[in-house]
Amino acid sequence: MQPTSHAFKAEAERGLFDAALQRALGKARGTFLDRRRQAIARLPEFEALREIARGIKDHTLANLDAYLEIFEANVRTNGGEVHWCANAEEARAVVLSICRRLGARLVTKGKSMIAEEIGLNDFLAAHAITPVETDLGEYIIQLRGEPPSHIIAPAFHLNKEEWAEAFAKHHPGRGARPRTERKELLDEAREVLRERFLAADVGITGANFLIAETGSSVIVTNEGNGDLTQTLPRAHVVLASIEKVVPTLEDVSTILRVLARSATGQDISTYTTFSTGPRRPGDPDGPEEYHVILLDNGRSALVGGEFQDMLRCIRCAACINHCPVYGAVGGHAYGWVYSGPMGAVLTPALIGIERARDLPNASSFCGRCEAVCPMKIPLPRMMRHWREREFERRLTPAASRYGLRAWVFLAKRPALYRLVFGLAARLLARLARGRGRLRSLPLAGGWTLGRDLPAPEGRSFQDLWAARRRAGGG
Repeated sequence: MQPTSHAFKAEAERGLFDAALQRALGKARGTFLDRRRQAIARLPEFEALREIARGIKDHTLANLDAYLEIFEANVRTNGGEVHWCANAEEARAVVLSICRRLGARLVTKGKSMIAEEIGLNDFLAAHAITPVETDLGEYIIQLRGEPPSHIIAPAFHLNKEEWAEAFAKHHPGRGARPRTERKELLDEAREVLRERFLAADVGITGANFLIAETGSSVIVTNEGNGDLTQTLPRAHVVLASIEKVVPTLEDVSTILRVLARSATGQDISTYTTFSTGPRRPGDPDGPEEYHVILLDNGRSALVGGEFQDMLRCIRCAACINHCPVYGAVGGHAYGWVYSGPMGAVLTPALIGIERARDLPNASSFCGRCEAVCPMKIPLPRMMRHWREREFERRLTPAASRYGLRAWVFLAKRPALYRLVFGLAARLLARLARGRGRLRSLPLAGGWTLGRDLPAPEGRSFQDLWAARRRAGGG
């Protein structure tokens, strides 16, 4: 999947008028928010854990090179192999090399944002290797040829009829009649995927965390697909970006307590699996080979800079679920793997602000994303940093640049400012004709496309403040 974040405005407009998407967004938003609220209420020390979790990641990032080296040493001690990859091309090449050496023709995959980031599925298919997603949501959108619309619920925008349509097309001979009920569809997916699990030569998973002190990778799922992906094939390949490392098992246990509650509103996910090396003598199951691919892909450039805080992200999607912009347009509008506020910051860092210039502007700056983030990432501040860079490089539309310059000119001249905006307020109030709002307005079509513009009513704040001072109210 090639990044198309520069098409955000067109895709956002499409999403606003997609009735099925709007229904899905409304339903999912309420579910995610309600469950998170209830889960946090059951844990009085949640806020204290947020502070501790942020401290763990800040400490790790300050010593990232040391912990990565410790992790590598422990992986090798346990019989595994670590592959350092600077970019997507190198990571794909390592996966292909492992598959070719083992003669792999079928690869099962646990959900991995890094695999999406590097475009692994298309790459493997182009080299005669069949990748099969095993997370149910990922599997459905793979059948439909779509990218994920959400980082933890990739197919939430689809209804069960669309599931049934995809299954009927890709699962011929699975019964005399198409299955349409949700349980029937789940049973059908289980039947098909079990065959793929047993036939796979290589299993590929992502990693929620990498533990330096043990050389372990950790994956969190609710379906058990991650366990089958990493234990049944001959080789288990872990795809992880460098910031996923944490120092100790105790650190992981702390962050896990805020992860599930923030993501799905659970006290803990159904499956939390720790993998430490290949199968040892006497082990009843497990892979013969264990490989960890450590991907940089632009992340090391963030360390020590104004975007380092983004590397604390644990991909819980709390910021996405609470974002009014995402809630209006959906994830596909963002054009790549990462959506919502975290995508508005991370995507420009990975593919360049030139290709993602609209994303930092896809925010109302209400601040909910930072308020709910379990790692206390200052997302609005970093979006402002990207906006500054966008303006400096003259990537913002000319009308926006000239409009801002005009505002600066007026703001430096208070008397002229009050005159111009006073006249504008009276004009807008007249155009509203007593309705209190404007359905359309020249030069503001982007705003009024999806909402009304409140009309000025009564006296301005400056007039009220001046009157209060004259009256002796301070």
